[in-house]
Amino acid sequence: MSKRILVRSLPVGGGAPVSVQTMANSDPHDFNACLSQLRAFEEAGADLARFTVPDREAVPVIARLREASRIPLVADIHFDYRLAVECAAAGVDKIRINPGNIGSPDRVKAVADACRRAGTPIRIGVNSGSLQKDLLEKYGSPTPEALVESALRQAEMLERFDFSDIVISIKASGAPEMIRACRMLHEKSDYPLHLGVTEAGGGEAALVKSAVGIGTLLSEGIGDTIRVSLSEDPVKEVAAGLLILKALKLRGGVDVVSCPTCGRTEVDVMEISRRLSLRYGRVSLPPEKTVKAAVMGCVVNGPGEAREADLGIAGGKNQWLFFRNGVIEEKLSPEEALPRMIFEIDRLLESRGVHPPREDAGL
Repeated sequence: MSKRILVRSLPVGGGAPVSVQTMANSDPHDFNACLSQLRAFEEAGADLARFTVPDREAVPVIARLREASRIPLVADIHFDYRLAVECAAAGVDKIRINPGNIGSPDRVKAVADACRRAGTPIRIGVNSGSLQKDLLEKYGSPTPEALVESALRQAEMLERFDFSDIVISIKASGAPEMIRACRMLHEKSDYPLHLGVTEAGGGEAALVKSAVGIGTLLSEGIGDTIRVSLSEDPVKEVAAGLLILKALKLRGGVDVVSCPTCGRTEVDVMEISRRLSLRYGRVSLPPEKTVKAAVMGCVVNGPGEAREADLGIAGGKNQWLFFRNGVIEEKLSPEEALPRMIFEIDRLLESRGVHPPREDAGL
């Protein structure tokens, strides 16, 4: 098991729940634009948010954001170590540095000293696209072995400077390379690991690539915090990350299960399933409190196939059967099916201590 650190009040590692983060793409000098994006991240269910700090003018912006934020903020630093020092002094919750461009040991020491004084963890972010030149010469390319050596070299340097609140991320644009590197690092250290496939692209291909890379490692018990990197609205990264955790039962919510439909299907399973998934996609619960809702296209086999569901409907010949815990309770018309499911799911969420989504969510 990895050791635990605190990012503000959020535990990372040491058996703490896996956290989901994203990175803003708003202008780091525009406080209002950054605040608007931060609020969207919070609403989507992000646990952490990272903002780039490319120059000194961006430092007071992220400092103001930190004061307004309900979730921890990470300052992303490249090249200029002094920005990391200033962000730590300004109260930013976590600093991300890249060993490939942060500079000489004396600069790393300055960052370590500033973060120790402020109680700010450091994330070592190793990227296959910015590996140190000597490691590229040694290995010939950014191999998993090269990435791991880069990460451990930086961690050892921080430890020499009496700093140990460290998170490590190793990212590559290929899922197999990322998986192999993270497995190697997991075997060699107990630092908390941040998982992600970098430069994954956009659309379904990027989602699948990230789900394979992140999901494979999480299923093996490797990884403490994740980001699904997409060339899209960063809010989608949060949604995708939560879906990965829910698929692995590391995070709970409303689990909408539905049959894939076939030529015998006589009701609109796909539309009801889609609308329920949209409405309840952001609901987050402990895994043991998950609400399982089934939408089945067969009144003969549906209740039996979904007998583990808390609630469900099974349809055929323009009618639906409503069932609870696998037991049929009554017949519903096509117009009654969706509203009844929403009413029952909302009521079950309330009994488990969660406010249901607003009335128009997903509808």
